[in-house]
Formats: sequence, C-alpha cells, structure tokens
Amino acid sequence: MSSSKALAFEREIALPAPPPPDAYDVSRWETDFLRTRDFLRGREFGISDRAKTVRYPVRMLRYWFTWHLLAAEYHRVGRPLDLIELGTHNGQMRKFTRFANERMRHRMRIPRWNRWLGVDAVPKYKILRRAGYHHVLEADIETPHLTLPDSFDTAICLHILEHTAQPAAALRKIAAALRPGGSVIGGSPVLPHCLIGLRERQLRRKAQRLGHVTVFSPQRVHELATDAGLTIEFISGAYLIRHKGFICENSEAWLKFNLRWGRAFPWWPGEIHWLARKAA
Repeated sequence: MSSSKALAFEREIALPAPPPPDAYDVSRWETDFLRTRDFLRGREFGISDRAKTVRYPVRMLRYWFTWHLLAAEYHRVGRPLDLIELGTHNGQMRKFTRFANERMRHRMRIPRWNRWLGVDAVPKYKILRRAGYHHVLEADIETPHLTLPDSFDTAICLHILEHTAQPAAALRKIAAALRPGGSVIGGSPVLPHCLIGLRERQLRRKAQRLGHVTVFSPQRVHELATDAGLTIEFISGAYLIRHKGFICENSEAWLKFNLRWGRAFPWWPGEIHWLARKAA
C-alpha cells in the first residue's frame, strides 16, 4: 500500500474525527440513508407490509437514534468501540448499523467497533449469525447474581428494560459492565410520569413471559440512571404520531417535524431514547 493510500485509510478507519460540539443535535443528524427501503426487506425488523410502502417509516427511528448515538460515542472514544447489546431479538440493530454504514455519504461519521457481544434470554442463533453477531451470550438480565462480562465502552439496551420487572437492578448490572466513562444507550415506550403507575399495573396483571411489565417516563429514566451511578447526557422523544403506511411518512419534512416534537416533548406517548454516562 502506498504511503498516500495508507494515510487515507488511517484517516477513514483508524483515526475518527473528534465529536462535533453539536453531536446531540438531532436536527443535524443524517436522514438521507433512510430513504432506501432495502432496510425493510425481510421480517427481522417486525414491520408490516403496509409500513414498508413509505420512504421514512417512523418505526425505524428506534434504530436510527441508537446508530447516531453509537457514532457519537465512537468519535468521543477515538477508536473502534467494545459493545455489549442486551436483548438482540432478531439482530435488528446490527443489521441496521451495517446498512447505515454502507449508505452514509460521509464515511468519517460512521461508527465502528472492535467487539460486539449480543446477550439475550432466548437467543436465535441462526438468525443472529446471519445478521452478523459472531459472539452471543445466553443470559437473562434478571437472573439473580448474574454478572455480565465487563470492560465495554457502550451498552445498548434498546426496548429491553420495559421487559424487566426490576429495571433498576438490571441497569446496575449493565452499568457494572462498563469501563469508567462508558455509556448506556437506551430506548423504550414512554408515557407522562403521572400515568406510568396505572399503566404498569395494567401490564403486570396480564403480562406474558418476556412481555412488557415496566413503564417509563423521562423522570423515571433519570431516576434509574442516577441509581445506577449514571448521568443522562441525551434524552429525546421520537415522534408525535406513528401509523402504519401513513402517507406523510413519505416526506422527510414530516420525519423531521416528528423529531423536533419528540425533542421538545420527550414525555409524549410514543418512544423515548437516551444516553447515560458512567463517571470516568
């Protein structure tokens, strides 16, 4: 490899640019790559055929938020990340990340990783291998005395904590797996704080195994993070309205309006996404 090519490779792969001061400015995050519907092929994302007919399905924002927060962490750390993901399900997050990295126009912005460990109570090994998970641990985060492997830069908890009866204990275990200064990236359904007690009682009365049993508000996310020794650095709702195949979801302007709404009203019923930092 010539010295000029080696330098170009190093700039793109080995030496990520430092995070911009507006790393958490959702209005500046990339949306163009969502336009392709290649993301939606297959049923791994759990999206109906009707939802697949639009260009910017709001349902995909859960992975979009997590991808951008991963990118911010990669640039903050300055090297490929060591990741642990709790609740891999069908491998949606890894698959989304691969597709997004392939389609980003600005190569310096894409997140990279050194290690990605998937953890699931009931791992679907064949599906996960196809999605790119080479290391999967079968474990239930609520198992008493479970200790997760440690020394990770970032933990992904995307739509997993609402399945735990004791989210505070689960988050403490996850935080213990992080290096000092590490982060947890989370996402879940959300309600105003005044409604979470009533909704949680309803869920737990009819809950099935591995179903939703816990409800979150922005206030509760902050409280759980503090209990786990974490500090919330980013928190945002995702949307005003989500409806399968809604014609407005063909518009990037509609997508960005939903993002602005979510940033302003994170308690609005829908989804909440956050990043919490462990003390260095």
